[in-house]
Amino acid sequence: MKDFVTLCVFTYPHEYTVLRLLLEQEQVQHFFENETMVGVFPFYSNALGGIKLKVHRLDLSKARDILDSFENNSTPLKIV
Repeated sequence: MKDFVTLCVFTYPHEYTVLRLLLEQEQVQHFFENETMVGVFPFYSNALGGIKLKVHRLDLSKARDILDSFENNSTPLKIV
């Protein structure tokens, strides 16, 4: 886990559900630290420092691009 860095922090799991799918599609090595604990005890999120998106150093630039495009909504998501 020493090769993973924190890219961003979320409070609740629903905030990154679509982002997780985008990262998996691009085969970015990642995991969400504290995800299980917050899933079981949602009010612990702030006490734990949130749910941290950890990305492997080799995939950091790709993950930043995905996160930037996700936040800027340059690729609109269609809900069917």
